[in-house]
Amino acid sequence: MRHANIQNVSFRRKREGKTNYRKRFRLVGSEQPRLVIRITNTKIIAQLISYEEKGDKVLVATDSRALLKSGWKGSVKNLPAAYMLGFLIAKKATKAGITNAIADIGFHTSIPGNRVYAALKGAVEGGLGIPVSEEIFPSEDRLAGKHIEGFANNVDSMKKAMEKEA
Repeated sequence: MRHANIQNVSFRRKREGKTNYRKRFRLVGSEQPRLVIRITNTKIIAQLISYEEKGDKVLVATDSRALLKSGWKGSVKNLPAAYMLGFLIAKKATKAGITNAIADIGFHTSIPGNRVYAALKGAVEGGLGIPVSEEIFPSEDRLAGKHIEGFANNVDSMKKAMEKEA
């Protein structure tokens, strides 16, 4: 009599490294909307998502390219843009009647003061109630862009110097 090798196959999204089901179970169990913040190579995405049995439902969503429509002239993927995106999603959420949420940063490495926490600070200051420690937020100078102001001035002076040489 031959015995077949029996294997337990885990969920596809777990195998692909896309979903941490332990973390998701804790977040979904809170029965509050999740503020999902994802950073791509070209933009930052913020969504308020609620759990439903048939699948998650996006309640409010925006990305940092929406800042360009409001007159934003800088990069849409830096720290000040992340802060403004958080503020924008909070304003959209309050218009939709959402006042509380919990943060979902996914597989993003939790480093205090990064773009994810800048977006969270913007959301909190925009009126969204999110349980988060103030210690992880970036400083006001970084939110205002003072850490990259010198770089921007240096780039402008380099462009002018190159134009003179050409």
